[in-house]
Amino acid sequence: MTSTGIGAPVRRKEDQRFITGQGRYTDDLARPGQAHAAFVRSPYAHARIKSIDTSAAAAMPGVVAILTGDDLAADKIGGLICGWMIHSKDGTPMKAGPHPALAQGKVRYVGDQVAVVVAETLAQARDAAEAVEVDYEPLPAVVDTAKARGAGAVVHDEAPDNVVYEWHLGEKGATEAAFARAKHVTTLDITNNRLVPNPIETRAAIGEYDAGTGGYTLYTTSQNPHLARLVLSAFIGIAPEHQLRVIAPDVGGGFGSKIFIYAEETVCVWAAKKVGRPVKWTSDRTEAFLADAHGRDHVTRAQMAVDENGKIIGLRVHTVANLGAYLSTFSSSVPTYLYAPLLSGQYDIPAIYAEVDGVYTNTAPVDAYRGAGRPEATYVVERLVEVTARQLGMDPAKFRKKNYIKRFPHQTPVIMNYDIGDYAASLEKAMEIADVKGFGKRKRESAKRGKLRGMGYSSYIEACGIAPSQAVGSLGAGIGLWESAEVRVNPTGSIEVLTGSHSHGQGHETTFAQLVADRLGVPIETVNIVHGDTDKVQFGMGTYGSRSGAVGMSAISKAIDKVIAKGKKVAAYALEASEGDIEFEGGRFKVAGTDRSLAFGEVSLQAYIAHKFTGQDLEPGLKEGAFYDPTNFTFPAGVHICEVEIDPDTGVTRIDRFTAVDDFGVVINPMIVEGQVHGGIAQGVGQALMEGAIYDESGQLVTASYMDYQMPRAGDLPSFQVGMTSTPCPSNPLGIKGCGEAGAIAAPPAVMNAITDALGHEDIAMPATPRAVWHAVRRAAPAIAAE
Repeated sequence: MTSTGIGAPVRRKEDQRFITGQGRYTDDLARPGQAHAAFVRSPYAHARIKSIDTSAAAAMPGVVAILTGDDLAADKIGGLICGWMIHSKDGTPMKAGPHPALAQGKVRYVGDQVAVVVAETLAQARDAAEAVEVDYEPLPAVVDTAKARGAGAVVHDEAPDNVVYEWHLGEKGATEAAFARAKHVTTLDITNNRLVPNPIETRAAIGEYDAGTGGYTLYTTSQNPHLARLVLSAFIGIAPEHQLRVIAPDVGGGFGSKIFIYAEETVCVWAAKKVGRPVKWTSDRTEAFLADAHGRDHVTRAQMAVDENGKIIGLRVHTVANLGAYLSTFSSSVPTYLYAPLLSGQYDIPAIYAEVDGVYTNTAPVDAYRGAGRPEATYVVERLVEVTARQLGMDPAKFRKKNYIKRFPHQTPVIMNYDIGDYAASLEKAMEIADVKGFGKRKRESAKRGKLRGMGYSSYIEACGIAPSQAVGSLGAGIGLWESAEVRVNPTGSIEVLTGSHSHGQGHETTFAQLVADRLGVPIETVNIVHGDTDKVQFGMGTYGSRSGAVGMSAISKAIDKVIAKGKKVAAYALEASEGDIEFEGGRFKVAGTDRSLAFGEVSLQAYIAHKFTGQDLEPGLKEGAFYDPTNFTFPAGVHICEVEIDPDTGVTRIDRFTAVDDFGVVINPMIVEGQVHGGIAQGVGQALMEGAIYDESGQLVTASYMDYQMPRAGDLPSFQVGMTSTPCPSNPLGIKGCGEAGAIAAPPAVMNAITDALGHEDIAMPATPRAVWHAVRRAAPAIAAE
């Protein structure tokens, strides 16, 4: 390992420009002659559009154009799509209603785009948007996930009962048989609260049209610009793919919410041609609350069956998943194939049966948010495991260890084949770091001060680097999930790496460069990572699902293999030796058994000079590309332990200790990985203790600002204790598993298990706000008094 190679805690290269204000985000860009867009949004959750009067607004200062859904239809611009087909258990396809970029005939949630005003300045556009008069006929709205089916309010005519699909996975008969012979059955009703992603940078878009070439350019806050280009061209019909360039510059956070193709970016690039000028839109924070895709929102009844020996023998789950008013880009897959296949958790459960009903409501679309289905599955499993252990009178750690999978590979009854792991090692290390043995003493000390103390475990597993393409295609994915890379070596030996992945804060410019520096033996400063521009980088699949390391870096590694192989050929000519005698090590090409060698930069120069091999069987240059399609998912896993102290008089919960021990396989940069864990835990704690998007009965989002939607702050979090174990992943050449979502997956059940342990009962749901905890304490008063 070099000081900057694989395994080194290298400081992030990109932070220099970020912390000095030199980053280039979409909103920082100003195109010559650009105009500004403001959207007219529906104030109703459900209504017919009777008419739109733009005359007064059009006469206001600076207004360039006002466009509606009728204009979109006249230009034959198609609607937004959902890219993952799900079939119901009876074999029928999901019921996908239309999703126009500007509403046509009906609005279906508060914030739905009705029209766009383009003006000289943003202030003028916003003023004119307020002057657009829309005559609405309000309709009944449905917002409650559990009551969406047959609610009377029909969101889409294509789904008269508001059910998108009734999907299932697993063997129902085997699961029923397991429950029939169970010694004990645990039943829980679980709500996974709706979340708003809230990245620091809100979404933004600039559409531009070049009348000379007929080409379009879209600057946008996207985690996958190539997919945006594909959907906008092939499905929505903005322009042929070769006539559309998508550029995603620096992106300030995404957490999944910037994977999707949204109405606003579609409208901006279309409107640019209509008005003959670049059109820019940047979301304000209220728009982000209203119109960004939300996350989670499940209502579940879950049951766990255990035999007389304390072994889990069956799991039965029925989930109603709120998909919002429209099917977003990947929304259909999140509560199905990204959820149910993880219901085995880390446990050897022989029989599992899951049913998922996806439903429409008059709320913002719901799609992938950090973890995307995996947090929901882990919450179900880990709450069940914790409660089952308590009901059986078993130590929750011992119960987990008794039921862990111990032999690999392991085929679960719900698709997944876990390739490798050592779950007991993570548990033991986490318990040691967390000082579980000292918990009793700390609990007694809290009691002396009138406080309640609890400890909760979370043994999570997730599936990252979703692949192979053949497998996801068989499950309904409309795309492959491989990745591409190109390694360009310049004549002087400096290197440009073009990756189809993207970064929204994970540090790829550093970790990807570490891989190259390590493999080629060059200074990390000479390696430049290029991403986010469809005119520069060949087609790639972007970043989400902790895939950039396992899939994106594996593609880079394959391209590096080809660079080294060609470098050996060049070195053989330059050193007048046989290719078979050339070795590459430590950045030098050597003739085996001699002291003759050339540095990597010397060979790259020879490759471009080409004096020695012109006319031979070798082309000049040193540039190689590769595509990588994994053979399996990767399966990061670990154990998180949370310890809380509750003030029964106020309901305030303080996280006193939080320990995370994770197995991410081979770690490229431990400092960056630890940062990812910290951030994920913070988001998970946010969900458990404070975050929750709430709609009232009429469909108004009553948590549409930071005044009403609480986010975690530094004071809400302890200093995390982080440890790692490692079982290298066998399904990619680097042994990487992925780390970006772990904290958000593991933290919510750990926190809630700790809170319920302190309370002595299970009657509390996320978010466990002080008010909710205060009421839960009152319900637990007899049990607390008995202590």
